[in-house]
Amino acid sequence: MTFPLVDRARSWPERLAVVGPEGVYSYADLLDGSQNAASRLLGGKDDLDGERICFLVPPGWDYVSTQWGIWRAGGIAVPLAVSHPPPELAYVIDDTEPELVVAHPSLAHRLDRVETRVEVPVISTTELLDGGERESAPDRYLDRGAMILYTSGTTGRPKGVVITHENIQAQVESLTGAWGWSRDDHILLSLPLHHVHGIVNVLTCALWSGACCQILERFDAREVWHRIAQGDLTLYMAVPTVYRRLIRAWEEATDSERAHWSTSARALRLMVSGSAALPVPTLERWEEITGQRLLERYGMTEIGMALSNPYSGERRPGHVGRPLPGVEVRLVDETGAPVPDGASGEIQVRGPNVFREYWRRPDETESAFAENGWFRTGDQAVVEDGAYKILGRRSVDILKSGGEKVSALEIEDMLRECDGVVDCAVVGIPDSDWGERVCAAVVTRKSAASPTVEDLRSFAKAKLAPYKVPRTLLIVDDLPRNAMGKVTKPEVKKLFDPGANV
Repeated sequence: MTFPLVDRARSWPERLAVVGPEGVYSYADLLDGSQNAASRLLGGKDDLDGERICFLVPPGWDYVSTQWGIWRAGGIAVPLAVSHPPPELAYVIDDTEPELVVAHPSLAHRLDRVETRVEVPVISTTELLDGGERESAPDRYLDRGAMILYTSGTTGRPKGVVITHENIQAQVESLTGAWGWSRDDHILLSLPLHHVHGIVNVLTCALWSGACCQILERFDAREVWHRIAQGDLTLYMAVPTVYRRLIRAWEEATDSERAHWSTSARALRLMVSGSAALPVPTLERWEEITGQRLLERYGMTEIGMALSNPYSGERRPGHVGRPLPGVEVRLVDETGAPVPDGASGEIQVRGPNVFREYWRRPDETESAFAENGWFRTGDQAVVEDGAYKILGRRSVDILKSGGEKVSALEIEDMLRECDGVVDCAVVGIPDSDWGERVCAAVVTRKSAASPTVEDLRSFAKAKLAPYKVPRTLLIVDDLPRNAMGKVTKPEVKKLFDPGANV
């Protein structure tokens, strides 16, 4: 069996594949560059046979060629986050025990401070992409591991999620069909490339389709607006935090910049938001500025994407749509029984998109699945008029206060409607009277008209039932976030209770 991504690339060799910080590259360039990398990795072998290859490479051409080279040599690609400090890099290297670490010259010095328990040789992308003698490639791919991506969820040490080539192909075919990808598309990539969002939804979907992926090494709001204003993009995908930063940059721009940026953004055929809940005020403000109603979807590292609002049709605020093609989704109660219509339950997912295993964690892999292959996501949702609405993580977003189950995400959406609120996070802290005390950390706009704690309390009392009103309100400068810009609620809890067991 041949490698489908490579086979498809051979169908359009002269088409533009990647525009990166290093230059402009065709699919023929990608085929040559990745073959060079594969030859260097094989070093005379016929097959890496699932050996792990870690790589610390910034987003760009070198990243894509390295990733494809690992795949073409039969290895498992383990992207290291360029934003991670040495201890986190060491953890991934120790956990995967790679055959080799590939480092970009601009980042190689970072590895000097990484103390690992395993001795691993390091080569540069310059050496890797120079290649070696051409070798024959392995003859089977789909059932093999393709990537190990690390996810920590809400508790415990990060777990390596083993994603097979079959998983990637299923995810890509589902998304390209549902979102109307074609070879005429041109997408801007400003996401980090150690998560599914950037790797699969953007980069691999583009290259599967014969489209062009324009890559920024890092996110910069004005640079993204500048690229949108060039007028040749058709798609953009980001996280809610990025859209909020783009909104802020637009609001701080000149009148002429605003007009040009808005007109250019209106011409894109699709803009997508994911990786965190999209606040309704952000969706509405973005639509005011650009005319674009963001398409919100739901997924996670272990499953890729499972739910999506429609490409054509109504995109309901606060909802993430219906199951994607080829994906089965159900809601179950705490006993594992399906819930009736209108009731909340845990999201469980089944299909060829679902990952194979947690790396070297058989017990955790087994406990992650219910009977008949259903993956337990740990997320709560409810179906309203056929569309799924995410209520949050069972472990951090579903609070039990005053004898009621409370969705922290719903309270957050309500608080964001208060004038002057930029962002917020709601968490539960153990309380002898309420079971869990609802607490809200709020970021307000820096102006004389910013709401006070009492303003926020009055607003909440007018909008929310008594058991949902935050018992403690804090106004903070910012909220703790991870590399994807997602609020880390265990860290938020420490704002209220430094001794909280998180």
